[in-house]
Amino acid sequence: MKAEELRALSDEDLREKVGEIKESIFRMRFKLALGNIDVVKSLREQRKDLARVNTLLRERELAARG
Repeated sequence: MKAEELRALSDEDLREKVGEIKESIFRMRFKLALGNIDVVKSLREQRKDLARVNTLLRERELAARG
């Protein structure tokens, strides 16, 4: 997902997205362990999406404090 799309979501939706992405990464790691090489690119993209979501959550947390 793009950062613009993520910024439109609420904090609760972003937290749900984190759970979905973590589960997806977990399943992809199993596929990778079984030898499915097609998963590598998707896994990399999911990790980046997770980082984006966590960054947005942290930005909002810091904005609320200050």
